[in-house]
Amino acid sequence: MRNTKRWVPLLLCVLAAVTAWAATQMMSVQVREGQLRERPSFLGRIVTDVEYGDRMTVLSSQGGWTKVRNDDGKSGWIHTSALTEKKVVMKAGDINAETAASGEELALAGKGFNDEVEAEFKSSNPDVDYKWVDKMENMVVSIDQSMDFLEDGGVEPKGGE
Repeated sequence: MRNTKRWVPLLLCVLAAVTAWAATQMMSVQVREGQLRERPSFLGRIVTDVEYGDRMTVLSSQGGWTKVRNDDGKSGWIHTSALTEKKVVMKAGDINAETAASGEELALAGKGFNDEVEAEFKSSNPDVDYKWVDKMENMVVSIDQSMDFLEDGGVEPKGGE
């Protein structure tokens, strides 16, 4: 009985290590290109870029965001919709690699406005002038410019979608 008690702590440690190892969840990037961000927000500063098929170790999750670490050891937040539990295998000529959506396309799709919806709206509203909308669609605003704008306005972005 005495010898058995000596082994219990060791067995518990081994069991805990095996459980932690088994719980490590790996996911693949399922968008053509995406970014790991400092915080769970599209306004978070970009830590690094990721690409279709990159494998990520899941560290935690919050709302619609997942904190991951890539093979280079860089960690950050990425929107959960950009990840899949399936292992993505890249092959020359793989159709999936060519047609995968980008993170930006996923964000737009989530808003429910696509070319078909836009065309239907335009046909239903022929007197609406889209000149300024078209100009705005071509504007590029960097994350740094967005953050400066928020800071100037006294807005503190919080995590979330």
